Amino acid sequence: MLTRKQHELLTYINEQLAKTGVSPSFEEMKDALDLKSKSGVHRLISALEERGFIRRLANRARALEVTRMPDSQGGSSAGRSAVPAAANSNDMIELQLHGRIAAGTPIEALQGTDTLPVPAALLGPGEHYALQVAGDSMVEEGILDGDYALIRKTDTARDGEIVVALVDNSEATLKTFRREGSMVRLDPANRRYDAQRYRPDQVQVQGRLAGLLRRY
Repeated sequence: MLTRKQHELLTYINEQLAKTGVSPSFEEMKDALDLKSKSGVHRLISALEERGFIRRLANRARALEVTRMPDSQGGSSAGRSAVPAAANSNDMIELQLHGRIAAGTPIEALQGTDTLPVPAALLGPGEHYALQVAGDSMVEEGILDGDYALIRKTDTARDGEIVVALVDNSEATLKTFRREGSMVRLDPANRRYDAQRYRPDQVQVQGRLAGLLRRY
């Protein structure tokens, strides 16, 4: 028998695999189950793995496979509705590369028509694009000059999320999004830089950081 939360998580993973071919991130699982922390997700994943409902795939980022689903009587049915991890999880996806994004002083973003090959396993559901990082203001988050930021398109953000923020409809920057009273604060991750504060009507969220790609 599975607990209600275990069943909810297993169903969510199975549905996401069926929809996108890639298992959801721990952050997405936490939000889907309305959990307070990712440690709760870890415990549920471990319990499902111990009971043989899922398995982790070695050498593949955040890759899970649903091996069986519980039947309506509370037992299990091997593979009856389980969706295996997609065979193309390690394939490359061509993302639109829209120029360079400032991790320092804002510069214009969302330009250029090149593409960037990205491992499918790095991406979750949704529409994505890539930007090359210019500057060093996010180094304490491990985001370095020359890295490629993989961005999930969205126009909303929660406090603490790293976003592409379009400022005054002309310049874009990669920063941590926070609300501060009636203002929006864009925080760097480098002690050498100060936070940037704007009125809400000056800032348009154009995406959230979904992953990072570094070439050596």
